[in-house]
Amino acid sequence: MNSMTGYGRATAKLGSQTLTVQVNSVNRRGLDLTMKLPDEWQGFEAAVGDAVRKVVLRGKVHVAVEVEGKASANTDWDQAAIGATLDQLGKLAKKRGVKFEPTADLLWQIANAQRPGTKLPADEKTAALLLKTLDQALRGLAGMRAREGESLLIDFLGRLEKLHAAAETIAHRAPQISGFYKEALLARLRQAGLELNVTDDRVLKEVALFADRCDVSEEITRLRSHFGQFKDLLRTKGEVGRKAEFLLQEIGREIHTIGSKANDLAISQQVIEFKNELERVREQIANVE
Repeated sequence: MNSMTGYGRATAKLGSQTLTVQVNSVNRRGLDLTMKLPDEWQGFEAAVGDAVRKVVLRGKVHVAVEVEGKASANTDWDQAAIGATLDQLGKLAKKRGVKFEPTADLLWQIANAQRPGTKLPADEKTAALLLKTLDQALRGLAGMRAREGESLLIDFLGRLEKLHAAAETIAHRAPQISGFYKEALLARLRQAGLELNVTDDRVLKEVALFADRCDVSEEITRLRSHFGQFKDLLRTKGEVGRKAEFLLQEIGREIHTIGSKANDLAISQQVIEFKNELERVREQIANVE
């Protein structure tokens, strides 16, 4: 089980410059991927996205790629390219009726723009280096998400034990409710001056109807089943969060039904404690991948 919160960072040498890749993620219902790459590397976005999707299933993920440092000095200029640019500028100026007199400053600007190495390379070798560095950052991200996932697993198992204990307390208490009701019914009848025998059909029928309305055995059975499924799910690999959210929803539905059916103060108190603990689990499960 993995958390959706994590961070990874890796660096590599790109000539005289430093390539840095940072990946961070927080919880989100689906996979929301954003990235920031240098302009020259926009063509690498698809490959970067594919690499991230192999590691992350859910979460809001942001990939930031930066290149820092000055490029190696290179005084070699492409004279042919500079001449071609000047010729094009001259033709454009003539066509527009503008006087064109190249200056040293203009030559410097054109030459500097044409100088090799002023832009980041975007070849296959560079792409391979980027993806290798990204892979290292993703390993860091995955490691952090896994470690936090282990902590969450321990927390979930502890809270699951509390939920299970509360359910078993309710299961033990529930069969006794009809007996308590029968005693209370007979006491009220005696106070009203009506002496009825415990075996009177009217008393037995009333107690039987009450017992049927308060029967929570089916809900307890389903709760036990959900607890087992939830525990097994927490130990599986891959995406856990969505399935866990569904099971918690079903657990919540069963305990709500128990609270509605069981006309007993002790059970009502257990239901309140159960719901409080269940809400804590729901808050935590929102951060599970």
